Amino acid sequence: MSRPALSADCSACAALCCLALALDRGESFAIDKPAGTPCPNLAGHACAIHADLATKGFPGCTRYSCHGAGQRVVQEVFAGRSWQDDPALTGPMIAAFGDMRAVQSRLELLVAAEALPLAKGDAARRDALERALWPGALDTARLDGFATSPLSREIDTFVASLRRYVPAP
Repeated sequence: MSRPALSADCSACAALCCLALALDRGESFAIDKPAGTPCPNLAGHACAIHADLATKGFPGCTRYSCHGAGQRVVQEVFAGRSWQDDPALTGPMIAAFGDMRAVQSRLELLVAAEALPLAKGDAARRDALERALWPGALDTARLDGFATSPLSREIDTFVASLRRYVPAP
């Protein structure tokens, strides 16, 4: 088992960001779109205006990254299945995407902590917490409601404790 990617691989996703996220008309998005509604620019699992997002009023899409949450949901949790092929998966995939975004956010913090000069015990704890978020260790039960789970709180507390390793400005 290895560390999951922290960058999006849209080819391994099912356009979950284009479905799950709300868009608010303004300087970042040309339209209002409620969460849970597919973007009208979606064509299959791809954006029909991807090459022209910024010029068509969607620069927010060019700046967004799920940090790998989308592909993890599709590939790990739903074994490659898509809400577009099975509409009954829509709600569960949206929920899993939100939870996986919280996982990837914590994973990103733990990976960044590798650059700190951690004491041996803190380095071992960081490693263990990171591995708890890897594929295989993070089962569906642990994913559900992750943002408020004991593991999430433990990671948040641990990361906050690392302030002592960051030099004062």
